[in-house]
Amino acid sequence: MRDAEKATFGGSHLDRADEIRHDDGAIDAALSKGRARALVFWQGKPLLAEGLDRVISVPPEHPVLVRHPGPRVLLGRDTAGDLILARDISDWTPPAPEAGEAASDAVGEVHPDLPAGSMFADLRHIMTRLSPRDAELAATARGLFCWHETHGFCARCGAESRMINSGWQRYCDACEARHFPRTDPVVIMLVTHGNSVLVGRAPGFPAGMYSLLAGFVEPGETIEAAVRREVFEEAGVRVGEVGYLASQPWPFPASLMLGCHAEALDREITIDPAEIEDARWMTREEMMGAFAGETPELLPARRGAIAQFLLRNWLADRLD
Repeated sequence: MRDAEKATFGGSHLDRADEIRHDDGAIDAALSKGRARALVFWQGKPLLAEGLDRVISVPPEHPVLVRHPGPRVLLGRDTAGDLILARDISDWTPPAPEAGEAASDAVGEVHPDLPAGSMFADLRHIMTRLSPRDAELAATARGLFCWHETHGFCARCGAESRMINSGWQRYCDACEARHFPRTDPVVIMLVTHGNSVLVGRAPGFPAGMYSLLAGFVEPGETIEAAVRREVFEEAGVRVGEVGYLASQPWPFPASLMLGCHAEALDREITIDPAEIEDARWMTREEMMGAFAGETPELLPARRGAIAQFLLRNWLADRLD
């Protein structure tokens, strides 16, 4: 698929500087020369400029980072050769809302000592506003911080582990096991039959929203087999030929979405209510109407998700 890397969180070709992740001396040298900057995160949310369309950075020695010496992760280097770090200050407690103001009234959390106008905001809500580079940096940092938060103990012996290699590994001193960031592969399927596409909705979806079917790849399973199994389990539809289209990192918390095209062998639907709430076939014309807002009772997949990306390319006949 020619536009495969244009999905949200992909396509910026970030130099991840993996060759110096283990070299604290090289990183410290860059810091001493002023050749590094730091992105700031709080509870998985990136610090954004006013307007919520740009991830901003601060000097690594910023007073807020000194007061909150949380994990330091190396994300990569920019085009000028400067290192891009990420720092987590999740131990900071935002000030209580002022009298008469509910906590939900604010768009995001504002730290009084960080740049004026900046705020922390949920990445899922603002991801389509960011440039490809900012989106990739934010997704990478969020995925790593979420992994460290939930994997503080060795999966082999249960002892406490520690972060090494600039955040890209954890090491257990007790049994010498090394642990690497977790990524869970998920297949998401553009299932077509003639001029129609198969869509479904989960119980937690907004009213009227339908998206593509998806599910986790199981151990010992190929991507193609996972597509066929998931479609049949959820909708009772058997599919034949399966082809790969595009992928998308999805750091909520740690998935890699594998977009595939599958051709249905029939149109008979039998849903599994334990898996999905409903499934239906939609023609191109119906889907175009949904994207155009002509059917308010029928909403397309959310913006930024690979499901909408695949559907838009299908409607534009750009799957090759």
